Amino acid sequence: MKYLGYSINTGAENMRLDEEMLEDAIVKHSNEPVFRLYGWSPKCISLGRNQKEDFLTGEIQAVRRLTGGRALLHDDEITYSCVVPISFIPNGESVAASYKYISGILIDFFKTLGVKLDFGENKKVSTHFDYCMLLSTGADVCYKGQKIIGSAQCRKQGYILQHGSILFGYDKELLEHLFNEKVQGIVTVREILPKMTKEKFLSKFENFIRNLTL
Repeated sequence: MKYLGYSINTGAENMRLDEEMLEDAIVKHSNEPVFRLYGWSPKCISLGRNQKEDFLTGEIQAVRRLTGGRALLHDDEITYSCVVPISFIPNGESVAASYKYISGILIDFFKTLGVKLDFGENKKVSTHFDYCMLLSTGADVCYKGQKIIGSAQCRKQGYILQHGSILFGYDKELLEHLFNEKVQGIVTVREILPKMTKEKFLSKFENFIRNLTL
């Protein structure tokens, strides 16, 4: 596993760096996964590749992802991205299998913190929801049935880019204002591990990734 290191960037820069990770792997015919952790400044909304943007108010900067899914507010979180050859993952042609393989890295990390996460249940999707974290699929990562990590994926020329939001905390009032929806069914790292600072969480996560053997 190649780890690129944590950085804080604008939304446009973060999406550019993820795209460059994917394109670099394709050009170099990379045989190993590449992993990145990052933050956002200023806070930003990212839109899924094909998502309509008619709900946006212009109050907060917005960018579009290469990946699908619904919108996310990137604020009090740590975001991960991973580029991996499809052939590297057992049964990697299966979208569900690849989600679970990559997200399994996150689940294994949380185990080192004494936190048991698992995959959510597939639920009927209501097209009313613009905010990604209000939707639940079998590829989402949950804590006691509440979503904590939302991920999205795209595939190109034999490679997968998967990235996702690990909620450290969230501004409930801001989310409900931006998306005009009641926020429920989600949980944060700060709620599960109230004594864990973001800096300590990030340090532990980076050490875990650097020492990970797949």
